[in-house]
Amino acid sequence: MQTPWTVLKVLNWTVDYFTAHQVPEPRLSAELLLAHTLQCRRIDLYLQFDRILSLQERSRFREYVQRRVRREPVPYILGETEFYGLPFFVQPGVLIPRPETELLVDSVIEECKRLDFKHPNILDLGTGAGCIAIVLAQQFPGARIQAIDIEKSAVELAKKNARRYRVHVEWQVADAFDFLTQTSQRFQVLVSNPPYVARKDWAQLPPEVREHEPRTALDGGSDGLDFYRKLVPLINRVLTHPGLVALETGYDQARRVAEMLTRAGLKTQIRKDYQQIERVVIGTS
Repeated sequence: MQTPWTVLKVLNWTVDYFTAHQVPEPRLSAELLLAHTLQCRRIDLYLQFDRILSLQERSRFREYVQRRVRREPVPYILGETEFYGLPFFVQPGVLIPRPETELLVDSVIEECKRLDFKHPNILDLGTGAGCIAIVLAQQFPGARIQAIDIEKSAVELAKKNARRYRVHVEWQVADAFDFLTQTSQRFQVLVSNPPYVARKDWAQLPPEVREHEPRTALDGGSDGLDFYRKLVPLINRVLTHPGLVALETGYDQARRVAEMLTRAGLKTQIRKDYQQIERVVIGTS
């Protein structure tokens, strides 16, 4: 008689299977996918090791495992990921929020408080799933926040996330540079996590990123700096004085971006992420 497929047996088998197929973080992936299948928390798996999975649960979990072996990112399989301690909906075609971007949000919050921007007028460029704009809307009730993205699917997802947290953000499908060139508005805060992967580095990206996430949200041109070169000349026509610019950057890019902002007349500072990589560039007018 075959041994029943208990939670413990399924977990152990999946970890071995993922390991054999060189799936990163095999145990974490297995736990997240199984918890999602059983509609429980990861910690709950350890409280029910002897639970036997139904045929339906095994079938659903098998589908998730095969998707993960094809290196589809876990957040796309789950349909959500955590950012700033909150779950956000994600979907294929929209960039998955990264922990590093939490530093960008922290930097905006700290600088707004330092500049005494109690109800700041904020523009989020390339909003993606809307995480930056939504967290800032929570942190600054009464702020006017506009968020734009060139992809309609991203804006629709961002709206869904905003409804989840009952915050008001003005969403718009637009090209960032067309918007900045044409608008007559001025903003106290410009924030962006733009495409910054250098094209020469594309082939070295993990399959989860290279094969599944939207290239338009990642590809920053030959050296990764195309977005910044286009943005910086437009900053002074839309930024108030005093005003704040906060930009996420890739590895070894922060100093070059800071130099661009300095040449545009802004005072700059660089902040390191949790891995001590220079990640966020702050400019103030």
